[in-house]
Amino acid sequence: MDNFLTVIAIIIGLNAAICLYRAVVGPTTQDRLLGVNIVGTKTLVVVVLVTFILAENFFLDVAFVYALLLFVVTVAVARYLEAEGWKEAA
Repeated sequence: MDNFLTVIAIIIGLNAAICLYRAVVGPTTQDRLLGVNIVGTKTLVVVVLVTFILAENFFLDVAFVYALLLFVVTVAVARYLEAEGWKEAA
């Protein structure tokens, strides 16, 4: 079972790299924000998988805090960009 979860964590990590590319290259600010949010979510999933692989409960606490921070930062950045009018950097 641990090998299966390790393979899944690697696949999710590779998928996060693809999303990170979209966050860096994305043609619009919305694409960049969504790409960063997806990378954060995939990182959260990998932390939860590592929790199950290593059978350590404190990683789950770290995952909860990371999820809360990810949500707060995403909402704050979206509200800031909404106030600024989603202008593209030249």
